[in-house]
Amino acid sequence: MSFRINALLLLVVLVASALARAEVKLGDVFPAMSGLTPLSGREAPSLKARVVLVDFWASWCAPCKASFPAMAKLYAEYRPRGLQIVAVGIDENPAQATAFWKKMAPPFPGLHDHDQSLVRQVLVPTMPTSYLLDGAGRVRFRHEGFRGAASERELRQHIEALLAESR
Repeated sequence: MSFRINALLLLVVLVASALARAEVKLGDVFPAMSGLTPLSGREAPSLKARVVLVDFWASWCAPCKASFPAMAKLYAEYRPRGLQIVAVGIDENPAQATAFWKKMAPPFPGLHDHDQSLVRQVLVPTMPTSYLLDGAGRVRFRHEGFRGAASERELRQHIEALLAESR
């Protein structure tokens, strides 16, 4: 009898451990962003919009700094067609996140994940990483890092594909 109980307990621990570290994968519904602090004075868009790009960044990340002008350009171009962008800063220090945000002054909303609860839940692999969500809030594409024009072309291609689906 005790063997069965121990085996059951081990199984419960293994499943709970796997769920606690579950990475958000393609096809998964993206977790809610409730509880994050707005950086821009604007709340994050609904994840059930036509197409949402969730971009994780940090103030210490050089590729993140390079990506913000490209994200602003994509936002300006595709917002009239239904694209929403929300940038999620992961700095532990709120002052650093706020200073970065003010310096970059993006046109899209930003949130601060000061306790890194969302970044841990999603298991973001590197900075920056962007997740493109469809109208159901499901992750359809993940973009790791930022490589200038090549990343911008790739994002543009995936945004176009999702916007075409949502017509």
